[in-house]
Amino acid sequence: MRLILLALVVLAFPTFANSNTESIAEEEMSAKAWLESMSQALQTKQYKSSIIQLQADHIRPLVYLHGTVNNKEVAFLEYLNGPPKNAVRVADTVTFIEHDQPAYSITAPRIQGVWPTIFATDLSSLEEGYQFILGGRSRIAGRPGQMIRIMPVDDNRFMSQVWIDMDTRLPLRYDMINQDKQLIEQMMVIELLELNEPAKILIEAEKQGLPPVMNPAERIKGQNWEFSWLPAGFHMVVKDHHRLIGSDESVEYIALSDGLVNISVYVARMGDSPMPDELITRNGLSMIVEQVGNVEVVAVGKVPAETLNRIAKSLILK
Repeated sequence: MRLILLALVVLAFPTFANSNTESIAEEEMSAKAWLESMSQALQTKQYKSSIIQLQADHIRPLVYLHGTVNNKEVAFLEYLNGPPKNAVRVADTVTFIEHDQPAYSITAPRIQGVWPTIFATDLSSLEEGYQFILGGRSRIAGRPGQMIRIMPVDDNRFMSQVWIDMDTRLPLRYDMINQDKQLIEQMMVIELLELNEPAKILIEAEKQGLPPVMNPAERIKGQNWEFSWLPAGFHMVVKDHHRLIGSDESVEYIALSDGLVNISVYVARMGDSPMPDELITRNGLSMIVEQVGNVEVVAVGKVPAETLNRIAKSLILK
């Protein structure tokens, strides 16, 4: 009789039974499994996110839409404050549309400035420099979120944490925090809508003829600069000539990344292309200026200044 009653209860309340099963499955998920499910959702879901971006004393509201049109990933980013500024991605082409200059396109897998690009790619590349730790749960934008801490394995970078929506598996909030527990950067969703079909603006974007991609051959190859030391997981992603704000001449430019953090290194021979006496840094960036041999080095990035200093001093010309 007790078994019959139990069966009747389960039949009468099937959603409770399913919810309990899903809850148990979620409890068993590892931090990496949560991140992998987020990565998959970012690439496959049709959705609209209204987001507030906080960087130092700057607050920026934006809207991000994502979907699949004719088997292509399509995304649209709109900045809601200031002069009109949008970005559109169709497959691996990102087009920037601003009010005061002609639209132009580049080849890129994601639109920069929303969630870290690595979130929608292979997260295993982060494991050389970070470990993933399961945190608590909290409510964001009216939705329950699971927090994952992305902890650095050394003192050469800052920690991050991301809250993942327990329903859609999309990110709800991302924080970067320095070693003094101060917030450097935050992205927070204030409204998340999962869509049954791609938004109309995405369908139209996929139909439009986008400006041709800028020719990468126009970039001048840089000298053979290398580093005798880089933090674990960091590698060169760009090396060429680059025009630095405040300088009329080009300087050597090297971009480093560990997948989550980007560092820019500028190199000029002393007296040839003197660096500006002051570089204005914002949004939690660290900046150092070092003389290394007969060159002056400026390094900028969201890492401790000590890390930038050590990177600059390890610069060598081969």
